[in-house]
Amino acid sequence: MNGKTSEMDMLHGPLSGKLLLFTLPIALSSMVQQLFNAADTAVVGYFGSEGALAAVGTNTEIIALIVTLSSGLSIGANILIANRIGQNEIDELPAAVQTAMLLAALIGMAGLLLGQAAAAPLLELIQTPNSIFEEAALYLRFYMLGYPFLLLYDFGAAVLRARGDSRAPFLALMFSGAANVGLNLFFVVALHMGVAGVAISTDISAALSALLVLRRFKKDELFRLTFRKPQFSTKIAGNILKTGVPSAVQGAVFCFANISVQASVNRFGETAIAGSTIAMNFEYFTYYIITAFSQTATTFTSQNYAAGQRDRCWHVLWLCLGLSTVCSAVPIFTIVRFRGAFSALFTQEAAVIESAAVRILCILLFEPLCNLYEIPAGVLRSSGHVLYPAVSTMLGTCAFRIIWICMLFRAHPTLPMLYHAFPLSWAATILLVNLGSSLILRFRSR
Repeated sequence: MNGKTSEMDMLHGPLSGKLLLFTLPIALSSMVQQLFNAADTAVVGYFGSEGALAAVGTNTEIIALIVTLSSGLSIGANILIANRIGQNEIDELPAAVQTAMLLAALIGMAGLLLGQAAAAPLLELIQTPNSIFEEAALYLRFYMLGYPFLLLYDFGAAVLRARGDSRAPFLALMFSGAANVGLNLFFVVALHMGVAGVAISTDISAALSALLVLRRFKKDELFRLTFRKPQFSTKIAGNILKTGVPSAVQGAVFCFANISVQASVNRFGETAIAGSTIAMNFEYFTYYIITAFSQTATTFTSQNYAAGQRDRCWHVLWLCLGLSTVCSAVPIFTIVRFRGAFSALFTQEAAVIESAAVRILCILLFEPLCNLYEIPAGVLRSSGHVLYPAVSTMLGTCAFRIIWICMLFRAHPTLPMLYHAFPLSWAATILLVNLGSSLILRFRSR
């Protein structure tokens, strides 16, 4: 292999330290990416109106859906490249990398165009109040202008992580995240551009993170992008989508279910929307710790599964479960304990802080449960079983939450009753994913 194609040897040596070192940049990368939206929320919360905060907040679940679809699709590239490395199929790497990045660009442009047309219908679907509708639609349309850059970053980061480099994507997001905060203040405070300003700053930051990741490809001949004679293989693209689409569906199902919850939250008015928005920022920050370990489990298992090291795959599963549970529980319980002080970072409105506390106690407190299905689902995807996690998630989260809203919440329409759907749906998903994964993996190990 020419050049240094792997920053970390996933096939040999002790696992615990490697798993932590690999996971930390992924978790921090996701958190910095969430800072894009958190910075938007904080800036409009302090320098804008409650209506502007609600306008940004009502888009939270829609944007989460967009981000989840992007990262889910990129998992296909991650698994494909990791498998090639695990099987020592080095000659196929250039075409695989080229195809993955061109595919990201094509999907990104299609998403940009679709986003402009679908912004208003999506906001109508979740029953966005008329008082904030125009600002909410403006924010979403401007946000979608940066979608191609979001795809390019996610796919580029997935390729780099497949070769063992989780540090470069993190550094790219650190730099662009800092730029986003500065741009938010410039556009909103100095230029008084409101929700359009925070969306534009997010777009510029997304472009910056994509460019920084793409620069990393220049350091290795096998991963170098060629624009004069680009290589695009429909077979490789199909394999990426075959793995990535079910992964995207799995994540999207969560978001669709959450969008139905957001529609119910919107009925309680701007204060409830703003409080829910603040609480969701904490949920996403801590949830990214869990998904980072899931991505680590996927990458490590992909290489080891391709290399025929099945016992090492089991070790990855159990170590990631234990490490993720501990690492996610500590910040979660800290935020729950000091929920008022953390919420005050976003607003000084007492009613909004109180509303945020309700969601924190009902949802965030139970979020460690997510470890028990995210990690096994990641292992299943890496071993070629991409459909079952998607189906299990659809049944355990989407179906459960929709039934809960239509039946119990309709009978008792309060915010706590609405929010209880989350931990109960997680419990249902845990049962489905782990029952299936246990049967599948034990059968394959015989």
